[in-house]
Amino acid sequence: MYVCAQTKGDPAPSPELTAMKDISTLHPKKILVCQLRQIGDVLLSTPSIQLLKERFPDAEIHLLTEKKCLPVVENNPHLSHVWAIDKKELRNPLTALLWYRKVGRGGYDLIVDFQRLPRCRYVILFSGAAVKLTQHTAWYNRLFYTHFSDVIYGYAAMLKASILRPLGIHWDGELPRLYLTDEERAWAEEFIRTEGMEQNRFVTIDPSHRRITRKWPERHFAGLIRLMREKRPELKFFILYGPGEIDVARKVAELAGEGVVVSEHMLTLREMAAVQEMAALHVGNCSAPRHFAVAVDTPSLAIHGATGFGWCPKSERHSSVDKGLPCRSCNKNSCDTLECLETFLPEECLDEALRLLALKYK
Repeated sequence: MYVCAQTKGDPAPSPELTAMKDISTLHPKKILVCQLRQIGDVLLSTPSIQLLKERFPDAEIHLLTEKKCLPVVENNPHLSHVWAIDKKELRNPLTALLWYRKVGRGGYDLIVDFQRLPRCRYVILFSGAAVKLTQHTAWYNRLFYTHFSDVIYGYAAMLKASILRPLGIHWDGELPRLYLTDEERAWAEEFIRTEGMEQNRFVTIDPSHRRITRKWPERHFAGLIRLMREKRPELKFFILYGPGEIDVARKVAELAGEGVVVSEHMLTLREMAAVQEMAALHVGNCSAPRHFAVAVDTPSLAIHGATGFGWCPKSERHSSVDKGLPCRSCNKNSCDTLECLETFLPEECLDEALRLLALKYK
């Protein structure tokens, strides 16, 4: 078994930065950050947004993202405005072009683009921002930008933040954050009570994934639940699921037996985060719920199949485990054997799950 549990003090490479001119003394009044998708990736951009606000406290920071990602940045104190792309409303090409023009002409001094997607480039094309910063990119993208940065590969939040180094910004272990309201926390308290759970005495389980090469089998999740209940019989296990995933949740519950909760109420993203904040531990595949657990500071354990370890936070509270096969982190979407998942048994990650559980368990 391989365990990824890096610490804040890990050394990081410092590749040479390349820019047309020095922008380390820039003082922008209005900044646009471009991060359209996916939900987990937008959450992973929140450390960079925080760092930008700390570096330029008097600046307005706006975000360009997709409508489905709005819950991730709701109530974020570092953002002044969010431009949400509604694909249905922008289906007409002329309507879309006019909307991107409106965003681009928003008076920005600095644009930071984490993705270099066509819709980001449309906005940038209409902008007169003095600095348009992204990572080094292919020649056909370069004409849209003024400044470029080499990235530091590793944890995805760190990688994004490394693009900001020409601005004098350096990542120092900042993790994603999701900002819940008192009302959302009160709702979660009532919800877990009605589901027969207690705060810090239950574990959230995320057994679903749209890619089979990243989905630990239901029987293994059930096996880990049974093993953990042998050590902590009073624990409950709350199964998370999204649209079309309830059958997976019910299968895990059936195989695991006693102590498992599958609610008939499918949680929204922010409801899920509020419930996770009150859990003792999150265990799941490498997907968005893991990033949500990090963002509400609940210890987490991710089971890795084909996914690379760039999604592993630099924190002792968050671990990623896998079988340790030579083909690890292949990033393939199909596999004939799924050996890395099928042969990675619950017993092999029990100790790490119990270690993480002890960090918050009461």
